Amino acid sequence: MAGATRDYSLTGVSGRRAEEIGLAAAEWYHSDVPRKTLKALMQRRDAPAIRDTVIWIGLHVLLGGAAVLFWGSWYSLPFWLAYGVVYGSACDSRWHECGHGTAFRTRWMNDVVYHIASFQIMRNPVNWRWSHARHHSDTLIVGRDPEIAWMHPINLTLKALAFVGFVDTFQSLKVLVRNALGILSEDEQDYIPSSQRPKAFFWARVHVAIYGLVLGTSIVMFAAGMGWKSVIPVLLIGGPRVYGCWHFVMTGLLQHGGLPEDVIDHRLNSRTLYMNPVSRWLYWNMNYHIEHHMFPMVPYYALPALHEEIKNDLPAPNTSILDGYREMMAAVMKQRHDPGYALRKALPATARPYKPILHTHVPDRNDSGDGQDRQSET
Repeated sequence: MAGATRDYSLTGVSGRRAEEIGLAAAEWYHSDVPRKTLKALMQRRDAPAIRDTVIWIGLHVLLGGAAVLFWGSWYSLPFWLAYGVVYGSACDSRWHECGHGTAFRTRWMNDVVYHIASFQIMRNPVNWRWSHARHHSDTLIVGRDPEIAWMHPINLTLKALAFVGFVDTFQSLKVLVRNALGILSEDEQDYIPSSQRPKAFFWARVHVAIYGLVLGTSIVMFAAGMGWKSVIPVLLIGGPRVYGCWHFVMTGLLQHGGLPEDVIDHRLNSRTLYMNPVSRWLYWNMNYHIEHHMFPMVPYYALPALHEEIKNDLPAPNTSILDGYREMMAAVMKQRHDPGYALRKALPATARPYKPILHTHVPDRNDSGDGQDRQSET
């Protein structure tokens, strides 16, 4: 199995096979939650998200302003680093929750923050709304889920580079430019409805135009003899996607890393862990990731309560980010030599059993056809 490559495209043999065996849009396992309790947990409110958004915007202004004010001295550096995380990492969770429409009760508030966060993280807001809907309906189903982060064979060099954002930013800009030219990839055509494609082209053009304006401003400032000050516009807008993305990459890789593909029980393919309060605020409680996938309409501020409600039916959470990485990387290193390996976390005695795993092998373009996928227990 070493070196085997799966077909992760959405229009290839893996996707067709997933549909044939019932993995596409399957009926997923859900922990039992009393109907009245779940209804209360799903109740959306404006106040928590307004509070967090005002703090988020305020931090942009304070940290960015201080970074510019102290430009030219070492005092500027910590402000740039903090601004980078607030812009380049916290935007991911805001994009995510507002994309679900659960952060605010008022729809237009979700839409406004969603578009701002999409711009900051360099994601086409139309493409990714539909991409993420597919991620939830077909989580880690090979050939169906367009957002699988850990594809086999695993390239650890690219994973390490993701923490500084150069490669991912370049790829994101390429997609935006391609969309701005009116071109969708085959995968994008698979999950974006025809009626939404003109919107995808429009917003790509808006984003590209803004980035072009920022870059043009820097060029004009440089031509005017402003020297290194000419990079300030790029450091404030766009640049944080490179130097400030490390926190969202760190937390995002933990969501599903090392866990089984092609299963229909989120307790198997998603990871819940405990985090420090700062990371939880930046991440908007997405560390409760099993809970979020089981009940995606529960707002981020209600996820801790949902966790308390169903934790006896879930694998034990990792105790910290470090503990999560120890577990995940041990599994990932095994997967580099045996792509059929996956960590299967133990359930407590109070939990209902996992949904049965389909032991199927999806023949891929680079397979000989005689391999066997396996989901291993540890």
